[in-house]
Amino acid sequence: MTPVKTSRNGAVLEVTLDRPKANAIDLATSRIMGEVFRDFRDDPDLRVAILTGGGEKFFCPGWDLKAAADGDAVDGDYGVGGFGGLQELREMNKPVIAAVNGIACGGGLELALSADIILAADHASFALPEIRSGTVADAASIKLPKRIPYHIAMELLLTGRWFDVQEAHRWGLVNEILPAGELMTRARALAALLASGPPLVYAAIKDIVRDAEDAKFQDALNRITGRQLATVDRLYASEDQMEGARAFAEKRDPVWKGK
Repeated sequence: MTPVKTSRNGAVLEVTLDRPKANAIDLATSRIMGEVFRDFRDDPDLRVAILTGGGEKFFCPGWDLKAAADGDAVDGDYGVGGFGGLQELREMNKPVIAAVNGIACGGGLELALSADIILAADHASFALPEIRSGTVADAASIKLPKRIPYHIAMELLLTGRWFDVQEAHRWGLVNEILPAGELMTRARALAALLASGPPLVYAAIKDIVRDAEDAKFQDALNRITGRQLATVDRLYASEDQMEGARAFAEKRDPVWKGK
């Protein structure tokens, strides 16, 4: 049985990590996820992805410690995109929604942090417990202080304590809290909304955000206005750019072609 299930609904790809009992990720599963997200990135007919977990208790607890005990190396081949196939995948210029359906801890929380938008069920819980086993939550140490206030991120990283979905929402880690039975309905509605939008603009936004992470404001702005980012240059030379202007003038909904 494959540990990663996918389904397509128009321009939306749903990816379900379904590896009982807890949706933990071993090297083989990580490589499969990398291939799934790489193919999503490169498929011009797909515009938005939803990532969730199978079952109702776990989104993902991170690294499979049982597999590690059986020989999986912690520094082994995670495949394209790194751990979970998403957090190091280059040029991922399409929106990704994480629908957190339960426990997201360790690498599972890092996986959720790789998404652009995080929706969570009202029973979801979170933690970065690596500190308790003498290891470092490396990706979270980079990403979490950029998503929530620094002092809160540091406390969570340094203590490894659990926190519930209400606290996650309070600090801005989670966009929305949903009853468990409504989580995927909301994720699909949001994905459909995004899929109806301009894909070249989404690509430019994600590229600009990445490019500006370590740049001064004016330097980043100069790169945009100077058309130094390929995604921005492609957008301004596209049919979609003209379609947006025509649709506005004609007071109709635009028809985006992604070119």
